Amino acid sequence: MKNPVKLFALFLLAVFHTSCVQNQTNSPKDHIKAETKDSITSQVPYSMVRNVKQDRNGNILIASYKGVFRYDGKSFTNITSTISSPSFWDVLEDRKGNLWFATRDSGVYYYNGKSFQHFTTREGLANNGVTCIYEDKAGIIWFGTGGGVSRYDGKSFQNFTTKEGLSDNDLTTIMEDKTGKLWFGTRGEPCFYDGKTFTVLKNKDGKGFRNVWSIIEDKKGSIWFGDNDGLWRYDSSTVTKVSQRGAYAIIQDKKGNIWTTGPVSPSVWQVWVLSRYDAKSLYNKMPIVTEIKSGGIMAFLGILEANDGSIWFGSAPGVYRYDGKTFTYFKNAAGQK
Repeated sequence: MKNPVKLFALFLLAVFHTSCVQNQTNSPKDHIKAETKDSITSQVPYSMVRNVKQDRNGNILIASYKGVFRYDGKSFTNITSTISSPSFWDVLEDRKGNLWFATRDSGVYYYNGKSFQHFTTREGLANNGVTCIYEDKAGIIWFGTGGGVSRYDGKSFQNFTTKEGLSDNDLTTIMEDKTGKLWFGTRGEPCFYDGKTFTVLKNKDGKGFRNVWSIIEDKKGSIWFGDNDGLWRYDSSTVTKVSQRGAYAIIQDKKGNIWTTGPVSPSVWQVWVLSRYDAKSLYNKMPIVTEIKSGGIMAFLGILEANDGSIWFGSAPGVYRYDGKTFTYFKNAAGQK
């Protein structure tokens, strides 16, 4: 079983070193110049924020190393303040309104609004290092861990590893497409599961992918995913490299634009960018990409388009909101370093 703390250390080591050398992207680029202002509040997720979600009431849910926070438009509340130690990587509100919290080394917590329930390997979870949580169309909860995928039906766990056909036991993301196939991003290659068998995705040259952090399905049904070498699109049986910009996180907004976060190129891991690919050019040979904001290593992580159209994104120092003109960085009223 893999040690999630060691895995995290290896990831940081990979981030701080060049993964490979390639030519710079030939996609046309525009640059947005927007001011950044601070929003001072009493309590904020001032540590690394991996994922940002929105609940059914419109509140913003933020998974950070210092806790999972809820933002109601005015202030932040740490809804995991009674849980000690864990560093949180993901948060999910299920269809019943219950919350699930993924931790880096302490398993999963379930919260029904009144009390917490803790799930670890003792209850059947594949591994206590949990990076992502997903609810499928049938209401089944899936957990991506450092030791395989766990399926939870409300009563018991069923685990899948490379023995069952999973491409790698170290998971990063989970997504169900319109046909019902479940896609899994791993530290190795992406794969999908049709309920019976796993299929590992290779590129057109038969080569594997490296460290797939994000997977989405666009409005046309194409699958987009990002790995160490760039942004890719999968259409039925064809894999196309869209950009060499890394894609730690991917979303498609209401207008059809694709947003990504990640290193500017495989050879420049020291610079991370928030990028937007124009909806009308997504399927062009060279999509139009706008560099919204650039920063240092891991400056931009998980992304969310909120109900009001604003873009929220996590980062190493906390959380930001972008309204199309201004970036707002949320800071602690008592000051933070």
